[in-house]
Amino acid sequence: MAQQILILDFGSQYTQLIARRVRELNVYCEIHPYNKVPEITSDIKGIILSGSPCSVRDEGAPDLNTDAFRGKLPLLGVCYGAQLLASKYGGEVLPSSIREYGRANLDQIDLSQDLLKEMTHGSQVWMSHGDTIKEVPAGFEVIASTESVRVAAFKVQGESTYGIQFHPEVTHSSEGKNLIRNFVVGICGCSQDWTSDTFIDSTVADLKKKIGADKVVMGLSGGVDSSVAATLIHRAIGDQLTCVFVDNGLLRKNEYEEVLDSYKNLGLNVIGVDSKQRFYDALAGLTDPEAKRKAIGRVFIEVFDDEAHKIDGVKWLGQGTIYPDVIESVSVKGPSATIKSHHNVGGLPDFMKLSVVEPLNTLFKDEVREVGRALEIPEKIIGRHPFPGPGLAIRILGDITEEKVKTLQEVDYIFIQGLKEHGLYDQVWQAGAILLPIQSVGVMGDERTYEKVVALRAVGSVDGMTADWIHLPYEFLAKMSNDIINRVKGVNRVVYDISSKPPATIEWE
Repeated sequence: MAQQILILDFGSQYTQLIARRVRELNVYCEIHPYNKVPEITSDIKGIILSGSPCSVRDEGAPDLNTDAFRGKLPLLGVCYGAQLLASKYGGEVLPSSIREYGRANLDQIDLSQDLLKEMTHGSQVWMSHGDTIKEVPAGFEVIASTESVRVAAFKVQGESTYGIQFHPEVTHSSEGKNLIRNFVVGICGCSQDWTSDTFIDSTVADLKKKIGADKVVMGLSGGVDSSVAATLIHRAIGDQLTCVFVDNGLLRKNEYEEVLDSYKNLGLNVIGVDSKQRFYDALAGLTDPEAKRKAIGRVFIEVFDDEAHKIDGVKWLGQGTIYPDVIESVSVKGPSATIKSHHNVGGLPDFMKLSVVEPLNTLFKDEVREVGRALEIPEKIIGRHPFPGPGLAIRILGDITEEKVKTLQEVDYIFIQGLKEHGLYDQVWQAGAILLPIQSVGVMGDERTYEKVVALRAVGSVDGMTADWIHLPYEFLAKMSNDIINRVKGVNRVVYDISSKPPATIEWE
């Protein structure tokens, strides 16, 4: 096993960012709920306790038996994690007398401490907490302060145990990366050897061992996740893998034919299956986003089950699940409230006698792309924008009909082709169009119209956990609006979504 940092999640919106910062150091890390701590094995070199929306003073606040590893492994508490350590060992945590949220500066900092090496006096940090540590326990020493927060950071004497009341993982903490590096590399001693090549080698070896001589069936979407996952599995077991690309009637315009064509040069054994009507029938009358997702997931499973029965000896279902899918589908008391269900996550129904293999379920999206390039998958596939598993079903608000799908396909096609033709596609992480369940008044020629409204969405992101809207040129948006209204029958209004994630999500459903 690779060396790793264990992150215990108490529900902070920033927990995934801690993981990203650790992985940027070429060190593997995993996030686990605070109440589902994995076995502490020899490959775990240090532990980070995340922040939380909770207060340690609340009845039933998230708690953890830190005695199991405190003093045995380097330990860093961030915000709530720091307050939990202080509270558990005899310190005093009280409500902040002033609102401690936003930028602050470390005007007192002990630069001799290993955690704070190469940082500077006045270093800007990001505060986000309603409580504050008023008094540290006996044996704890204060190693950094701001003007309003005396205990901005502490260390336990004689141990590699630290706590900080700011968030080093966010970009507003100007030297936060230094602090995380000091902890992960300096204090924990991680060797920074977790790279795309080492991931590929270890994953292929694991897949060979796990799958053996069995056969695998895998659903392809045409996107980077399933393409990279399939290529990894194929590298491990070759022709034991059969890939299935399903036309669920919810793909982009011409996507079915184009995706099948793009896989020809990857050496993958791909079967195309036209199941449009089967999906439309399952979606008929459904308007709730979760109901639509679950119906699509169920039919995907049924289609794969049908195809699997046609292949002798299939025992595994390959999936392109990535880490954000797992994180956003986890629900425990307190942290990581479920944002949406994901049809790749949550196991298989009893009738499907296949085991799941998910070679990418520990990677963020940008890491998947790095692995894909190391596998020499064509940039045409690697550079594709993410596209949701449920497809256009969650970009059509309300019920799904074939007519609505065709309308949205045309709108989406004009928008995506426009981004490509104007050199904007690669500046965008993800883009698409949403068909709204409303109509608006318009005028075409001398006639009054009452037709559909579509929203365009284009965001920038690194890993999909956070995103911001792209400031596309006004002239481009004007052209897109004009082209869509003139070329797509039944649409008379185009709007542009300028919401960020959080508080919005990338998709509307």
